[in-house]
Amino acid sequence: MIVIYHNPDCGTSRNVLNIIKASGYEPVVIEYLKEGWTKPQLLALFAAANLTVKAALRVTKSPAKELGLLEDNITDDTILEAMLDHPILVNRPIVCTIKGIKLCRPSETVLDLLERHPVGEFYKEDGQALSNLS
Repeated sequence: MIVIYHNPDCGTSRNVLNIIKASGYEPVVIEYLKEGWTKPQLLALFAAANLTVKAALRVTKSPAKELGLLEDNITDDTILEAMLDHPILVNRPIVCTIKGIKLCRPSETVLDLLERHPVGEFYKEDGQALSNLS
């Protein structure tokens, strides 16, 4: 089973989802902006993906700066609490497979988590050819 924490408004997230589907999988898609997060869920995902809380913080196109979350003295707990209140603060997409859990930015990094890849040529939304296919 493959699970993707997905933001349909994000091009990278859409590309990752399309790569997964083009590889022959039907993933469980969790639209985290609708579903929200729990603290244990985030801690488990970050630990499994070997991400720090600060590394998982989305800083562009998010309220991170306005909320003061980019200051050096901000604690992980403060950021986590903000992520619970503002799910957009979590960088995406996060993909979970039997091979591991990863923040898949850039979109090609999802290939490391898939046992099979798209067959033939595959293009991202912007027309760029996907490399690393084998």
